Amino acid sequence: MIMTGILLAYISNYALKGVSGNWHWMLGLATVPAALLFIGGLFLPESPRFLVRHDNEAVAREILGMINDDPNSIEAEISDIQLIAKKEKQGGLQELFGQMSRPVLIMAIGLAIFQQVMGCNTVLYFAPSIFVAVGFGASAALLAHIGIGIFNVIVTYIAMRVMDKVNRRWMLNFGAWGMGISLVLMSLGMILAENAHIGFGKYLAVIALTVYIAFFSATWGPVMWVMIGESFPLKIRGLGNSFGAAVNWAANWVVSLTFLPLLSFFGTGKIFLIYAACCFLSIWFTSKKVIETRGKTLEQIEAELLHRVHHLEEE
Repeated sequence: MIMTGILLAYISNYALKGVSGNWHWMLGLATVPAALLFIGGLFLPESPRFLVRHDNEAVAREILGMINDDPNSIEAEISDIQLIAKKEKQGGLQELFGQMSRPVLIMAIGLAIFQQVMGCNTVLYFAPSIFVAVGFGASAALLAHIGIGIFNVIVTYIAMRVMDKVNRRWMLNFGAWGMGISLVLMSLGMILAENAHIGFGKYLAVIALTVYIAFFSATWGPVMWVMIGESFPLKIRGLGNSFGAAVNWAANWVVSLTFLPLLSFFGTGKIFLIYAACCFLSIWFTSKKVIETRGKTLEQIEAELLHRVHHLEEE
């Protein structure tokens, strides 16, 4: 839905390009999906874990039945939830920043920050400016933006279909390699187009930009959110997810705020080498600090994290 919303924003921006005061309309139209999201949120069901904690197991079984048609599997998951719920009480900031939660907190903060410092939103936000910088007209740049948005939605849909069939850590590392190489090639294309005035450069930049977005949309875009949502212990899951989202948007704000000054200082080509370096650095972080969550229940993930904490204490 996020990528579909981005595509709709691209389409509305192109449709409004000739309207007087168009940026007011571009911003104002964002209130429509925001209102729809608010209304839709009122009809969302509670999570099975919340329902079990509030002694409403019958409804919890119904909710699990929406995504799992195996009664035995549902009962096993209900039992796991009950077991964890009996052991733990609702946690707060002390538990979030405590030693028991430290591995997953480091993992969540790192994933949230790396997703942004790889340059994803600078590319999505400023793609028309990038196209203009390498020689495309303003109208053509906005139209190309729509093409990227369509491609983005398609790749994200494919990623959602295969996410439970491929290890999450592998997807993150694969995506980081792809994005890093794409950014290097995009920088090379921009440098060729701007400094050497080689026509091939702008096409290399656009192709590399599109490939970069494909890698992001298929890996770090959706996988980061899934992993943060799966990893926090039950008693602080809501708080942890909120904290991870806050860190992600804070990093988004910093990267977006610094992009134009850095662009002015380094130039269109060289700035993306910084983001490429962050892509390659994320591979080390994912390999060292991120646990695999695919194919595991939330309770199994929590047990693995607790085992990791105890192992660190013994060392």
